[in-house]
Amino acid sequence: MLVNRILKNGKKSLAYQIIYRAVKKIQQKTKKNPLSVLRQAIGRVTPDITVKARRVGGSTHQVPVEIGSTQGKALAIRWLLAASRKRPGKDMAFKLSSELVDAAKGEWRLPYAKRKRLIEWQSQIELLRIFVNP
Repeated sequence: MLVNRILKNGKKSLAYQIIYRAVKKIQQKTKKNPLSVLRQAIGRVTPDITVKARRVGGSTHQVPVEIGSTQGKALAIRWLLAASRKRPGKDMAFKLSSELVDAAKGEWRLPYAKRKRLIEWQSQIELLRIFVNP
């Protein structure tokens, strides 16, 4: 899933090279198993709940909905790649490895707008529990 998300213009071999180089850089930085660092980074970023629009009466409400593990991992990978692409520098392998190491430590750089949206979601989830079907 990670390879296909990095993929640009159909260059899959380049995407594999980026991942292999990023894994080597993670190994050099942390001296740990890079796959466990990758799993830990994705696990920390994966959301459990999202909000969806639902019409109740004549108005639309944002209703909290649990998301499955596959969709949560897809969102986490998308967010991590977006954050690594926004990092300064040219080497994507270095940017990706830095982002994954930071996310595994719990210091990942979520863009401000997305962080603000997550905070709003959490407050809406508390307020709109009445619309959730038990």
